[in-house]
Amino acid sequence: MEKRLQCEHKTEHELTVQRVKEEILSSADIEKVCKIFHLLSEPSRMKIVLALLKGEMCVYHLAEVSDGTVSGVSHQLRVLRDNKIVKAKRFGKNVEYSIADGHIRNIVETALRHLCCRVEE
Repeated sequence: MEKRLQCEHKTEHELTVQRVKEEILSSADIEKVCKIFHLLSEPSRMKIVLALLKGEMCVYHLAEVSDGTVSGVSHQLRVLRDNKIVKAKRFGKNVEYSIADGHIRNIVETALRHLCCRVEE
């Protein structure tokens, strides 16, 4: 038989468990959140997003700052645009890209701040 360890904070943790069960996202919503992180986890897409945090740019300049090809950056921009990470505005023959909304900016900037964070053990 498996011996169960007892929790020293049983009452407190049981209340937390109950609250989590009441407030947890649906499986569909959890998958949507995971998809955002998955999209941002690809290095070439992250380079594009980081560049766009500095301001609007066209595909040619995004290719230059991300050390990618125009074709490759265009493909990644389509993926990011289709998933509402970036948005596009047309000016004649030129298209300028920018971060879709402040939420995406906050997610990335929070991750960048976390790089410098020292977690206490």
